[in-house]
Amino acid sequence: MNDKGLANPGPLGLMGFGMTTILLNIHNAGFFPISSMILAMGIFYGGMAQIVAGVLEFRKGNTFGVTAFISYGFFWITLVALMLMPKLGWTEATPHSYMAWFLFLWGVFTLFMFVGTLKANKTLRFIFGSLAVLFFLLAARDWTGSVIIGKIAGWEGIICGMSAIYLAMAEVINEQFDSALLPVG
Repeated sequence: MNDKGLANPGPLGLMGFGMTTILLNIHNAGFFPISSMILAMGIFYGGMAQIVAGVLEFRKGNTFGVTAFISYGFFWITLVALMLMPKLGWTEATPHSYMAWFLFLWGVFTLFMFVGTLKANKTLRFIFGSLAVLFFLLAARDWTGSVIIGKIAGWEGIICGMSAIYLAMAEVINEQFDSALLPVG
């Protein structure tokens, strides 16, 4: 527990982000197609769990945590909606060049959030730095249609997601043992 007697919601948000990011980027790397598994993770764990974590960060007074978790939670829900709405006949599919702008803007947002990590631990800096790179790679893939950029983005996204899972588990385990068993820098 922290000094306010509240549990740390960060690991929940980091796990929702990390696991969902890995699964989507296993797809981006070319290993399997988009399926209901990725879409469900995007809505519930990547989306809703991060929003819950963000609301709990608000209660702790953590502006960075609120902004990050709620923004990326709604990113996941929006991404799933962009995939599902055309299939439901609600709208036309978004052209790749438009999707590139969506991803690029998320990269710009993430780059600013990365600046906010410069006083944080090295693992959090790595997560946000690699996430900014991921968004810019995905935007480049959609602007150019390059399969190789998409595969590189997939592998980079897997690493980004794994780093988020590591930090989540480091926070849980280090708190449980009241010791820095898993270093975060």
